[in-house]
Parts: sequence; C-alpha cells; structure tokens
Amino acid sequence: MAWYDEAVFYHIYPLGLTGAPKQNSYGEPVHRLNTLLPWIGHIKEIGCNALYIGPLFESVGHGYETTDYKKLDTRLGTNEDLTNFVAECHKQGIRVILDGVFNHTGRDFFAFQDIKQNRENSQYKDWYCDVNFWGNNSYNDGFSYANWGGYDLLVKLNQKNPAVKDYICDVIRFWVSEFDIDGIRLDAADVMDFEYMKALRNVANEVKQDFWLMGEVIHGDYSKWANDGTLHSVTNYMLHKALYSAHNDHNYFEVAHTIKYVNDMVGNNLKLYTFVDNHDVERIYTKLNNKAHFAPVHIMLYTLPGIPSLYYGSEFGIEGCKDRYSDDSLRPALNYDDYKDAVRTNPCTKLIATLGKLRQNVKALCYGEYKQLELQNTCFAYARILDGKSVITTVNNGDNEACMNVEAMAQSSEYVGALTGRSVSVNNGRIQVSVPANSGEIWIPKELMSESLAPIKTEEIVTPAKIETPAKKVAPVDEVAPAKAETSAEEVAPAKVETTVDEVAPAKAETSADAVAPEKTETAVTVDWSKSYEDMTVEELQEAILEKMRGNGPVTDYMLKTVRENTHHGSLVNWVKSFR
Repeated sequence: MAWYDEAVFYHIYPLGLTGAPKQNSYGEPVHRLNTLLPWIGHIKEIGCNALYIGPLFESVGHGYETTDYKKLDTRLGTNEDLTNFVAECHKQGIRVILDGVFNHTGRDFFAFQDIKQNRENSQYKDWYCDVNFWGNNSYNDGFSYANWGGYDLLVKLNQKNPAVKDYICDVIRFWVSEFDIDGIRLDAADVMDFEYMKALRNVANEVKQDFWLMGEVIHGDYSKWANDGTLHSVTNYMLHKALYSAHNDHNYFEVAHTIKYVNDMVGNNLKLYTFVDNHDVERIYTKLNNKAHFAPVHIMLYTLPGIPSLYYGSEFGIEGCKDRYSDDSLRPALNYDDYKDAVRTNPCTKLIATLGKLRQNVKALCYGEYKQLELQNTCFAYARILDGKSVITTVNNGDNEACMNVEAMAQSSEYVGALTGRSVSVNNGRIQVSVPANSGEIWIPKELMSESLAPIKTEEIVTPAKIETPAKKVAPVDEVAPAKAETSAEEVAPAKVETTVDEVAPAKAETSADAVAPEKTETAVTVDWSKSYEDMTVEELQEAILEKMRGNGPVTDYMLKTVRENTHHGSLVNWVKSFR
C-alpha cells in the first residue's frame, strides 16, 4: 500500500487562483504563491490529503509553454517560496504533486532560442521534432517545426533524443531534491513516447519511495499507459463524462457500463485518477441540469473505485462555463477570506468535507472490491467490500423518493447512514432503505462506526447563492511579501508572443469528453493498412480505431462521438496502438 492508494486530491491551477497576470514580463518575482498558504488548512479541513498543483514553472503565459523548468514562475515568486509551500503542506499531512509539462516547451526555452540564433549550427537542433530550415512558421523564424495541438507557441520535444530524455530526468531529480515533491502529473501523456515514459518511471522509482506518476490521458486503453512499466495512474475521462451525463440523462446504466468497461481494461489493482471537473472542462455545478445532483455526483466520486480529486472552488458550488476562445472562467482568482467559513455555511462544502472524512477513515472506500447491487435508470446501489464487510452506496437521480432493497453482508446486523445518521437493520442478508429525490447515502456497518465518523447531517443542495469570483478580489500580495512593483499584462512586449493565451488555452481540452463535435456528413474512409500508423491521416486513424472497436463488439453513438472528436494525430496514433 502506498500513500496514493488512500489519497483524496485537491487540484489547484495556481496562476488562476492567485490572479496572476496573463502574460509574464520576466521581471522581479511577485510572491503570489504565498497567498495560497492559508488554503493548505482549508484543503486539510475538507478531507483532502494530497495536492496536485501546476503548472508552476517559468512560462510566458498560461504555464504550459515552459521557459525554465528549474525556476518558479516569476508571477508566483521564487524557488524558496515553493520549497516553503511544499514543506508546509507536508507539515499538515498533505502530499504534493506538480504538473510536468514534458511533451513540449515554450519558444523562450533555452534550447529553442539557441536554434533561432544558430540555426543549422545549433547543438540543440535535434531537441525538437521535425525542425526544417527550409520551412517557416507563424512567427516567421525562417524554419519550421512540429508543434502541439497546431500552436507554434508549443514546440514539440523530440522525446527519442537521449539528450532530451536525460535533461527531463534531471529535471525530475531537481524537483525532488529542491522542493521535496511526492509525484508528477504528466501533461499530454496520451501523445508521449512510451519509451520516454518508461525512462521517467525509472527515475520515479529512483528518487523517492512511492513517488507517483499520473498521466493526462483522454481516450484509449488506459492500461497501455498505466502499468508496472510506465505510469502508476491516468485520468479517468470516461468516468468523468459518465458521472455528469448519467444524472442529466437520468441514466445510471451509463455509469455502470463505464465502470465495467474501465475495470476490464485496467483490472482491480490499478486505481485511476477520478474527477468531475478540472482546469480544462466546465465546472460540475455548471454542467448539471439539476443543481441538486451535486450531492449524488460527489457521493459517487468519493465511493467508486479510483483516486478522487476535487478542483479548487468546486467545493463551494461555483460555476465556470467554457468559452470558445478562453479558459479563464474555469481558472478564477478566489480570495480565501471569502470562503474560510464555507464548511459551516455552504451546504456544498459541508458535504465535501463529510465525504473527505469518510474516504480517509473507511478503508473499504479505498481498497474494497466493487460490486454492483441494484441498477435502474434513476437508482443505483453498489458495495465496496473489504475483510468481509461491505460499505453500501445508494444514489437516486430521480425527482421522487426511491425505495431499494439491496444485499448486505451477513456478518453485520445494522447499518448507519454516514450522511443522515439513520439506522437500518439487516434482514435475511438484505437492507431496505429509502433514498430521497436527487440525493444519496453511504451505509456503513454499525461496528465500523466510530466517534470520528459520527454523522454530520448535510443540508439539501438546491441552488446556493451565486458566488462571484472576480480576479480583483485576490488577497493583496503586499500582506504576504514585501511590496513589489506589479507588472500588468499591458506592460509585456506584445512581440514576445504573437499567439495570445486565449488562442492557445482551448487546445488543452479539445479532446476532452465535453467537446461537442460539429455536425457533418460522414464520408467513407478506407484504411490503408500497409501504412504505418504514424503515416496515416487523422481520418484514417479514426476509421482504424473504429474498425478495431467493431472487432470487440457494437460501437455506440458515444464511442463514435469520442473518436470523431479526437483530431490530434499523436493521440490517435497512441490510441490505435493501445488495442490488444
């Protein structure tokens, strides 16, 4: 058992939460990271024991166009600030993983700058993919190169180059020795070279016991990435989509199908990173048609197999709607003082804190075998079984109360509702419970209850008061660090970055399960199987994936939609290769 097997993550996008300028002037450090110190106590209070924070390192804009892997972004402070921040997290019992943007760099990265200056004579010309000095790019550099997502701002690293691999491995060693981090989340892992990831796993095994590697993967066979040789875990986008749409569509069959489908891929020993929203997709409170479903959605997040993660601010029930040209509303600045009493005053936060406490104290929710007990469109019951005892979750997405009669473990004579305190007796190995409309409950054997698990009666979630999240409400940096001259985005020389942050940010989520493909007429595509996958077009790769899917069974509308939505060549190549 490792620490991450019992982790409940809190996810912070620091440039957003601190209200940092959208572009970096590379001026004097402004110690905004220190404004997040009070949030550590909040993270602990709501039952999270791990933090995923990033991107953190010097970049020109949104953080995913790295300038310097070994320097905290000037807009956030200094390396000393980050060292102290991680130390304070550890002091309060919270593990820390950082965003590792190792698939591409920004144009201000030293290796790319050397290529601009020395062209064919640069010792770094092979650090990037497809550098062609006979071509050109949107910045008119007089040479072309492979980018990520169609954006020349993001220059794709040549991961097959041993020098690149060695450099990134040294970056990981530096992060551990300098900041004492506990793991890394690999950005865009689904387009990474597998041998490259294996090298990163070897370093993870070397630097620290139980050092965790988790990867951002949207589609495909997750076990291709998450296994004993590459990553410990990947993002479970399939379950993310199922959780909110099953409630909007009153269709728990989608969740049940997804759980089985994913479990068939990864087995019982791998725990995927589960979430209902993050910095790339709309807030769960925005996506839910019925806001009362906030409760059953999160009850399932904390009780289904996986490692649950909560995106900052969502515990307050804030909204965030994805804009076509900007992700800013998904990454707002928040003032801690506006939310310091939320556990006592906000029903959403109170529920999350209760679920966090349960997850940390009921081992069956971390290690228990999953068993489906009852399934209807609007009602769902399942158990997590450990050491002969079952913890049972019942949820109801309907507008009427539901009565459920489900199997219980014979060793237990009575179950207690962890959210309401209600007790039910076991009769003939079953319990009969009523679940109010648009809600849920977690039933724990009475013998497992303790004083620390005394129910905290949660309040009905209907529509909490609208919470404004303007950037200008961020706590003044002056209160935390000596006064520094702030540099506004307007002071940054525009020539530095010709593509704005708003134009780049949406690319991070183009392949998410939330994307809606435009309607178009399907055109028959014939796959030339004599080609290598790398030489196939996007359309050929999509059809190749669909053919492989058809070989495994019927292709649903949802499966077809997810294939058509993915238009990133590298991701499709890895996806088609992931089929057994």
